Amino acid sequence: MNMNHVPFATTLMSIAAAFAAPCANADAVTDWNRKSGDLITEAKLGTPPAARVMAIVQTAALQAIEDAQQRQASAEAALAAAHRVTLTRLLPAQQPAIDAAYQAALNSVADGAARNKGISAGEAAAQAVLVTRAEDGASTPESHRPYTTAGMYVPTAPMAVPQWSQRKPWLMASAAQFRPAPPPALNSEQWVRDFNEVKALGGKAASTRRSAEQTEAARFWEYSLPAIYHGVVQSVAQQPQRDLAQNARLYAAVAQAMDDALIAVFDAKYHYQFWRPATAIRNGDLDGNDATVRDAAWTPLIEAPMHPEYPSGHSILATSVATVLDAEVQGGTMPVLATSSPTAKGTTRRWQRTDDFVREVSDARVHGGIHFRSATNAAEAMGRQIGGLAVQQILRPAP
Repeated sequence: MNMNHVPFATTLMSIAAAFAAPCANADAVTDWNRKSGDLITEAKLGTPPAARVMAIVQTAALQAIEDAQQRQASAEAALAAAHRVTLTRLLPAQQPAIDAAYQAALNSVADGAARNKGISAGEAAAQAVLVTRAEDGASTPESHRPYTTAGMYVPTAPMAVPQWSQRKPWLMASAAQFRPAPPPALNSEQWVRDFNEVKALGGKAASTRRSAEQTEAARFWEYSLPAIYHGVVQSVAQQPQRDLAQNARLYAAVAQAMDDALIAVFDAKYHYQFWRPATAIRNGDLDGNDATVRDAAWTPLIEAPMHPEYPSGHSILATSVATVLDAEVQGGTMPVLATSSPTAKGTTRRWQRTDDFVREVSDARVHGGIHFRSATNAAEAMGRQIGGLAVQQILRPAP
């Protein structure tokens, strides 16, 4: 079932049921992470706003649990209260489902002073995080100016979050801290390789070089909301002998890294304004390079998002997540990583290593026909740096 079309009543019941009967090896942090992902999906947010919501929610959850432990209060009650306050503020249209999930979570916590103190701690933590992010720039008016000449038609679909680089990061010093070098020059050998690779492998028309497996992966990664990446994180969070505080810190590190990754990648995208493969391939005779041949009818396998091509948003997200997971499991055994995608009819895909996961995501964007290889490589380098900041500042903060 496509998660973008789940009936509201079904979503509400599934959220409440998850708390009534949690699955094996899950805990309250993981349960709430899943429910937050469901609520974000139901709210039909775009990927950048959705990542911001998840970062605020997971940061409040971590603070709530730590405060509750210091007060000898119920961590589960604090977690529930933090989610109710943040999600209600950020997703007001989802309040009935949020309230149902909150009540279901509290029903599993014994009534008494510990629960009451936990609720108080969670509410205070949520309010504190909301205050710090209230002026983070997400509400800056969009003012993208299409490039054209007077009287000339250009496509009128709105561009995605051109103002996102003006947001206040969680981890980075600025949106441009890890801005990559420019995309390949159009007279370079790298440009020829990039152009011809995506032309041969990423077209909507049947390709003799793209395999059925590559097509399946491309469609799988057409989805980009936080839930698909947090599903990979759950593979680690659900391992035995983990506690609430560990998982809260893991999810907060991942969520902040993902939000900063999108701030950074949109800074670079709108700075360089590089064309998508469909534009480049249909104009292959105008780039001044005889080795790039025009195909007037070429279209990508999947629909290209409405923002510039370079670097790849999916690749920076995957690498930032993978960097945090590698640090979390350092010295241990990485479990099999898995997640599912509504753009692949709920299919689940699995990876033995984070490198395999990242490589599949980047390959999928080329095979889907919406990114050049240089864009995925640049984004992976950015993601490693941003994930490293999350490890230093959140996962393993200095005393």
